[in-house]
Formats: sequence, C-alpha cells, structure tokens
Amino acid sequence: MRLNFSKWRPIALAATVGIGVTAGAFAAGADTLEGALADAYRNNPQLNSQRAIVRATDEGVPQALSGYRPRVNATANVGTQYQDTLTKQSGSYQTTAGTFAPHSVGLTATQTLFNGFQTANRTRQAEAQVSAARATLAVIEQNVMLNGATAYMNLLRDAAILDLQRRNVEVLQEQLRQTRDRFNVGEVTKTDVAQSESRLAAGRSQVLVAESNYTTSRAFFRQVIGREPGKLAAAAPVDRFAPKTLKDAISVGRGDHPNVAASMFGIDVALLQVKINEGALLPTVTASANVQKSWEISPSTLEQFSASLVGQVSVPIYQGGQEYALIRQSKETLGQRRLDLETARDTVQQSVTQSWGQLQAAKSAIDSTQAQVNASEIALNGVREEARVGQRTTLDVLNAQQELVNARVSLVTAQRDRVVASYTLLAAVGGLYAQTLGLKVPVYDPIVHYEQIRDSWAGVRTPDGR
Repeated sequence: MRLNFSKWRPIALAATVGIGVTAGAFAAGADTLEGALADAYRNNPQLNSQRAIVRATDEGVPQALSGYRPRVNATANVGTQYQDTLTKQSGSYQTTAGTFAPHSVGLTATQTLFNGFQTANRTRQAEAQVSAARATLAVIEQNVMLNGATAYMNLLRDAAILDLQRRNVEVLQEQLRQTRDRFNVGEVTKTDVAQSESRLAAGRSQVLVAESNYTTSRAFFRQVIGREPGKLAAAAPVDRFAPKTLKDAISVGRGDHPNVAASMFGIDVALLQVKINEGALLPTVTASANVQKSWEISPSTLEQFSASLVGQVSVPIYQGGQEYALIRQSKETLGQRRLDLETARDTVQQSVTQSWGQLQAAKSAIDSTQAQVNASEIALNGVREEARVGQRTTLDVLNAQQELVNARVSLVTAQRDRVVASYTLLAAVGGLYAQTLGLKVPVYDPIVHYEQIRDSWAGVRTPDGR
C-alpha cells in the first residue's frame, strides 16, 4: 500500500521581512505593526498617565514664579460693641454708655524684593524638573513602543506556530489512518499503529500548548495596544534607524538616551536645591503697603482712614542650625545624583551591547534555521520515498515529519526574534520614537501645555477646559 502525504502542505514563511502564516490567511488591509504602534501611542494608559505627570510638573514653574509677584489681601470686619465709661472732670464724675457698630475694610499688598535669590533658583529648579519629567516621558514612550512591537510579533509568531501544529495534527491523523489500513492487511505490526497513535496524541498536546500561548499573546496585545487584534501582516525590522557599528551605538546611547538626560537634569535639580538652601542664610527684604478705612471706632471717633508703606529687612542670625543641616544634606544628594548619572550611562552601555549581540545572533539564526528547514524538507521527502518501497519504518517517517515541524517553528521564532531585536536595539540607544518610526499619528508635544500655563497669573481651569 502506498502512503499518501498530500495533506502535508508547506507553510509559507516570510523569511526576509518577518513572520508570515499560512498562505492566504492575511488579506489586504490587515493590521500592520506600524498601525498597532500608532494605536498604542494614542491609547496606552501608562503613556497617557506619564503625559499627565508632565503636565502636573509644568505647574511647578508658575508656582516658583509666584515668588516674583505681590501678595494682596483684602480684609473686612464688622461687629457690635457696648461701652460704659466713667470719667472725672472738674471734680465731678460722668458716666457715658452706649452701643456702637465698629466696622472697617482694608487692603494689604506685600512684595518680596530680595530673598537670597531663592525665587530665581526655585524657578530654574522647576524648569529642570520639567525637563526631567519630559525625559522620563521619552523613556515611557520607548518602553511602550518596544512592548507594542514585542506584543505584535509574539502574537504573529504564536499564530503561525498554532497553524503549524494544527496542520501537523492533520498529517498525523492521516498517517494513523493509513497505518491502521496497512495493519489490517498485514503490512505493519501493532507497534507501528501504537507509534502513530502516540505521535498523534503528542501533536494534539502541542496544539493545546500553542492555543494557550496564542491566547496569552492576544491578552498582552490588548493590554499594550489598547484594542483587540485583527489579522496581522508581516513586519519588517528597523535596523535602518539604528547606528551601523557597536561603537557608534554605545556612543549614541551614552549621550542621547532619555534615561541619561533625566539623570543630568536630576543633577541640575539637586544643585539648585543647594543654592536655595544657601539662600536661607541671606537677608530678606520686603515692602508692604496697607490701606484701611474704619467707621465707628469708638463713641467719639466716627471715621478713620490710614495708609502705610513699610520696608523691612530681616537678617537671619541663628535658627537652631536647621538651615546648615539642610545645606549639607542637599550637597550629599547632589553627589548622589552625579553618581546616578554614571550608573545610567553604564546601564545604557550594557543594554546597547547586549541588544547588539542579540540582534547579530537573531540575524544568524534565520540563516541557520532556514537551512534547517530546507534540509528537513529534503530529508522528509527522501524518507517518504524510502518508506514506500519498504526501506523505512513508520517511525522514521514520523520522526522526519516532527523534525520538519520543529525546524519551521524554529524559523518562525527566529524571524520574530529578528524583528524584536531590532526594536530592542533602537530603544537601547534611545531612538525608538513615533517620529523615528514615521507613525501616522499626531505627535504629543509637551511644550504646548508648558507655554500655555507658564506665565499664568490666575485661573483654575486647565488648558483643556477642566
């Protein structure tokens, strides 16, 4: 009896641009990696949360600038008062009693003229904090872009593997049917039937594992991208955006990565805190203007108006030593921030080197796994022909089929790793931005909100109307 292997159809893999699945599975108009990343850029809650943090940090600048502006308070009071007065005039006593309603209004304005440059330093510190928050936002954006690419490629890989395993089960079912037919006519033994049954059971188990992995990848896609996935198209690596040599990649990463930028701004914040604390040892100069109008101050005083303009100089002599401790503490914090910068640079360098190695390994893995697939296909065809003439056993055919399935799974995985590794390297050097990838999505510009509120003197509504 001749064996029929027609159900073992080849799996189409996009070996040069990423992962494909069964031929014809993805029609025109399928989801693309760029479209998924654009959705993540718009909808990811972690990224939108960090944008809100940056907007909240922006408000620190007008808070610091308020130190340049006057403080104006209006006061008003009204009440009732009873007064009973006994006086002696020319040897006689006289009693005066009555009820009156004293009331007054006043206006006080206070302006700080000098406070040891604390206002200027607080303003610069707030601006440095804004810059640090923007750098952190860039870190979160790159993490989201990398997670989005990983989620997309994981789902694409697991869909292809699930399809491979299902097709493998179809082939094993046909193999078992034909083996039973041959057993019934005495061509094979019961051992051959048991081997086919065992391999089919293992294949079905692999389908269940593949289905579980596929479900997990769909959930991760939904979490990162913010929507359910559709039909996914193959994706291309982004090597063209990354430096061409490891030396250049390390140099770019150490200089341009947003984690490094955030650490540098952290140094500025700590340095300015030292200056702010030192300013507490300098004199403070203020000017106060007061205007007050009063009525019915007493039974004999019906109306009174007063105005004053007072300048005051306050020179700190000793306040228990707290200000000196704050200065020393802030200097230690400054030293820590400088060490943090070196740590950030070393971490970036390690990440770049590791990502570079992973990318090179992924490139090589595609070539080797493609060669493995080609060799496995040739081997399977040869084993089939030999089995038809009785030179190979059923187990030989089953093993050859399994080796081909494993090779194709390895190729799918290598293609996924190739794309993800290119995104990982781009993130490691600090270049994985929506603008770099050319995503068709409005780019969020944190400067817009900053300029809207920086010089605001009053108002409780945010620029978006809340």
